[in-house]
Amino acid sequence: MTATTGPVCAGASTAATAYPSFTSYVRARGPLLLRTARSLTANPSDAEDLLQTALAKTYVAWERIEDHRALDGYVRRALVNTRTSQWRKRKVDEFACEELPEPHGVPEPDPAERQALHDAMWRAVMRLPDRQRAMVVLRYYEDLSEAQTAAVLGVSVGTVKSAVSRALGKLRDDPELAPIR
Repeated sequence: MTATTGPVCAGASTAATAYPSFTSYVRARGPLLLRTARSLTANPSDAEDLLQTALAKTYVAWERIEDHRALDGYVRRALVNTRTSQWRKRKVDEFACEELPEPHGVPEPDPAERQALHDAMWRAVMRLPDRQRAMVVLRYYEDLSEAQTAAVLGVSVGTVKSAVSRALGKLRDDPELAPIR
């Protein structure tokens, strides 16, 4: 900052002394103008910024405005023009592309829903006959192969295949699991 220039905010303190009618206008019409700005933007904070920018433009042109009865129209036009300029600038910055930046894939299910599914499935498994339940638990919960399951239970691989097949059929037909499908 040089010795001839004052602080940046000095203009704000001199606004009241330079144009007392501008300060009065902003105090009187500010809420109405803010509603207009809010109708131009979706975000209330953006609306406040938009109004401040339009009022700054109005302040700069205050001496040139001949009919102060038409100030609302002037500020509204400044709001619309400023918003249009912002929209055009953003339009250049944002453009459609072939690849979306969001990660591909299915969003994670709700943990409560996952727990409810787990509980319903476990209740259905518990309703299976003992031998089928043992084979399903070893095969799918313990992740053993058919041969390993057969070795643990002391049965043939064919017995494991057929018993697991019948157990899965019962699980498919279980009425408690019907809403999940």
